[in-house]
Amino acid sequence: MQERIWQVLAHNARHAAALAGCEVSVRWVSKTRVALPNQALADLTWRNLAQIGPPEYDEAARAFGRAIQQRLNLPPMADPLPDTLSQLTPPEEYEASLRAELPAWQQFIGADDYVEYMWHAPTVRLLTARPRLKPPSPTYQYPAWTYLAMGGRPEIVDPGMFVAGKTIATTLIDLVTQPDERAKMQDEFNRRTGGGIGGSKWVAPLLPPDIVPPTDLRWPEYVTTPRGEEWTIPTPVTMGERL
Repeated sequence: MQERIWQVLAHNARHAAALAGCEVSVRWVSKTRVALPNQALADLTWRNLAQIGPPEYDEAARAFGRAIQQRLNLPPMADPLPDTLSQLTPPEEYEASLRAELPAWQQFIGADDYVEYMWHAPTVRLLTARPRLKPPSPTYQYPAWTYLAMGGRPEIVDPGMFVAGKTIATTLIDLVTQPDERAKMQDEFNRRTGGGIGGSKWVAPLLPPDIVPPTDLRWPEYVTTPRGEEWTIPTPVTMGERL
């Protein structure tokens, strides 16, 4: 799927360049492998999370949520935080909800930087709550600043973070003290990779070893011109491979 998407992007880029009488080149910033699940480690982590319990939010968190709603001229709710924040979702249910929106043939859910770790050792992904506000109606969308504002409040962010910290700590203790659990995870890792790192099913890093890091590719710079405030993208030091 990744290769097909890249082919479409490259084709469109060549077409646009040809219409404009330009040349186009490509430089890779990153390439991400697909995830490598480890059900044994996921099961252990889920057992610890279930024992610790979901995050709990006090009145200070709810008061801040109501203050945002008042600023938006919305009727403040007694509890502006969604009920799901204080509920645990079994991994099977969470994955099923994600896959309900995917075609049946799609094996992997998505890609992120964390999946790289999975090809070096048994790995689990733990998700805890980053609160949003409960919408007053199903179609209502809060402005983006409300989510950012809530992310700066310890009474809103800390409960989920502390649940995550406790879950990680207890899982690490289990890994140190329970060799049978470690053996199950390692066996699954070896089976899924076809023999561990370098095995018959192991996926090597997708970028070549001699790649030049694109550290010269910058964010747009904001400049002042006779026409007013504008932005420009600085010319990179190294041009990429021509398409």
